[in-house]
Amino acid sequence: MKDNRLTKMLAIGAACVLGASAAMAQTTTSVDADVGPVGVGLTTSTGAFVAAPAGDYFTFRAGTAEPVRYYYTPETTIVDPTGHTVAWTEIRPDMPATVHYVRQGDRMIVKRVVLTRPVTVTKETTTTTTTTQP
Repeated sequence: MKDNRLTKMLAIGAACVLGASAAMAQTTTSVDADVGPVGVGLTTSTGAFVAAPAGDYFTFRAGTAEPVRYYYTPETTIVDPTGHTVAWTEIRPDMPATVHYVRQGDRMIVKRVVLTRPVTVTKETTTTTTTTQP
């Protein structure tokens, strides 16, 4: 009788630990109401770009999870923390961001990307001077 009770208690404890660890590892949230620029029915994922955007998708890692492909469209907007639009060409690996997307089948279609930090663009210029001697 005691062995049966001990087994049940251990099984319940193991189930609680597994449930708690899965809940703590979850980094996405669903938005069920209109919350301004985010929108209705969108899911939010916070993490960092794994690679610069290529073609019609980018690879993004949320927390410690495996990287996932997120597909973007011409209507997808990407903004910095102050709300200024940012070009896709300015995105670099390891840039932290929040992705707002809708799941369509097995694809995540991105509606909006909000960068966590402002983008710093460095522009390098080269000047060449030529002199002629008589």
